[in-house]
Amino acid sequence: MKQFKRGIEKDGQGFVVLMAEEAEDMWHIYNLIRVGDVIKASTIRKVVSETSTGTTSSQRVHTMLTIQVESVDFDPGAQELHLKGRNIEENDIVKMGAYHTIDLEPNRKFTLQKTEWDSIDLERLNLALDPAQAADVAAVVLHEGLANVCLITPAMTLTRAKIDMTIPRKRKGLPSQHEKGLEKFYEAVCVAFMRHVNLQVIKCVIVASRGFVKDAFMQHLIAHADANGKKLIAEQKAKFLLTHSSSGFKHALKEVLETPQVAARLADTKAQGEVKALNQFLELMSTEPDRAFYGFKETKQILVFIKLQGKW
Repeated sequence: MKQFKRGIEKDGQGFVVLMAEEAEDMWHIYNLIRVGDVIKASTIRKVVSETSTGTTSSQRVHTMLTIQVESVDFDPGAQELHLKGRNIEENDIVKMGAYHTIDLEPNRKFTLQKTEWDSIDLERLNLALDPAQAADVAAVVLHEGLANVCLITPAMTLTRAKIDMTIPRKRKGLPSQHEKGLEKFYEAVCVAFMRHVNLQVIKCVIVASRGFVKDAFMQHLIAHADANGKKLIAEQKAKFLLTHSSSGFKHALKEVLETPQVAARLADTKAQGEVKALNQFLELMSTEPDRAFYGFKETKQILVFIKLQGKW
C-alpha cells in the first residue's frame, strides 16, 4: 500500500490518500471503508448527449467524483471493490445526489475520508502501509522448478517472491543439465529468501516440499549465506521447520499450517492466534451453534443482548 498524504486531526476526523500496489492491499482497503465514509476517486461515467438534429449519442467520460458510501462490495477474484453512493460534490457530469458506483482496484489512487479514525482503523492503516512489521512467520513452499517465498501476518499470507523455472529432465548421458538447472533454481530461491526474510524478526521459517527438495534447498541456503558473509548462526537455524507439502503452489501452504506439527511450533506467533480463534469459532458452530455468530447484524444483536444482561 502506498500513502500519498495523511490529514487526520486530533479528534479523529480526517482523510488519507492511498493506492493499493498489490492484491493483498485490497483486503485492507475493504476493511477500512465503511458505510458513511467519503470516497474521492477517478471514475468513468456514461454521458448521453443530443445533437442539433435530434439524434442522441453516448460516450464514456473520465471524471473525478466524490461519493458518500452506502454499500461496499468486494470481489476477491477480480481484486476489486465496488462502492455505491450518492455524489456529494459539484460535478459537471454527475448531478448532486445522483447515485454512482466507484470501482477501486490495485494502482488506482483514491482519497478516503472519515468522521472518525478510531484506533482499529489507524492500526490497520499502518499495517497496510508496512505489512511485514506484523509478520513473525515466513514460509517457503516449493517443488522442483517452482517456489513461493511468503510472509504470514495475522490477517493474510503475503507472497514476497515467486520463482518459476524450467528444470531440464534427467537424460542418459546428460545428467549435468538437470543438476545445473536445479542449482540455478535453488540459487534464485536463496537470493529471494535472503532479500525478503529478516531472520532477526521472524520467529519461525516453514520450508515445505514433497520429497527431499526441502532438504536440498536448506543445504543450499546455508551454503549461500556462508558464501555471502551472512552465516546462519545456531539460533537462526533453529527457527527452520522442514515439513511436507503436496506442491510448491501457494495454496499448499494452507494444508501445511493445519498440520499438528506446524500448529504446535507456531503456538506463540501472531499468525497462529488468528488460526486458533477461527478453529474455536468453527468448533462452536458445529457443537454449540447458539454460541457462535457471524455477520454484522447478528453480532451486533448478541453484543447488545449481553450488555443488557450486565455480563459485558
